[in-house]
Amino acid sequence: MPTIVVTDADFEQQVLKNDKPVLVDFWAEWCGPCRVMEPVLEEVSGEMSDKLSVAKLNVDENPEVTQQFQVMSIPTMILFKGGEPVDAMVGVMAKDALTSKLNQHVG
Repeated sequence: MPTIVVTDADFEQQVLKNDKPVLVDFWAEWCGPCRVMEPVLEEVSGEMSDKLSVAKLNVDENPEVTQQFQVMSIPTMILFKGGEPVDAMVGVMAKDALTSKLNQHVG
């Protein structure tokens, strides 16, 4: 399942009102570590598509949501479940570590 691109305008609809848990990747074009995480998130998105959705939010283009969830450094990945943030991970993570963390919430 491809990654969803979300914006300030559709964040509530795409993420908070989603029936599935959604992992939101807060990233920016200029961020090297964000580019390192991209293939990891693509793999996780494909392998866990039955359990959760993966979304990307560009922090430069979407300051409202970025500020709302106090994202100070990127990459930051926040897992939303039932419209609420339930976990946050900051920085580059190995796929195994990320999957293990996600499985604690989505089984």
